[in-house]
Amino acid sequence: QVQLVESGGGSVQAGGSLTLSCAASGYTDSRYYLGWFRQVAGKEREGVALTKFSLDWKVYVDSVKGRFTISQDNAKNMLYLQMNSLKPEDTAMYYCAAGPRFSWYPGHYNYWGQGTQVTVSS
Repeated sequence: QVQLVESGGGSVQAGGSLTLSCAASGYTDSRYYLGWFRQVAGKEREGVALTKFSLDWKVYVDSVKGRFTISQDNAKNMLYLQMNSLKPEDTAMYYCAAGPRFSWYPGHYNYWGQGTQVTVSS
């Protein structure tokens, strides 16, 4: 049973930084793609950053390029999202996810964490 648990969300002023963490257990499948997604109430969940288990390969949605960094610690089965220069429009519930294919579509991911709230005030 794969479990993902996010932490690190909170409230911050615009221009500030936060680091989200995702602890993964129950799998070590190198075929898995890992991602951070976010969702605002009433809107669709969107992909923010993707990587692949055990590979130094990362892609970002345009709105976060240069500000967010996805990384992983394979030895600890941890996934991170370093978020700098935060903007009010980054306010959302952030989720980590794992799935067998590269995709920005949330429906292609099998496993999800419970989410952690990020609130950025102006």
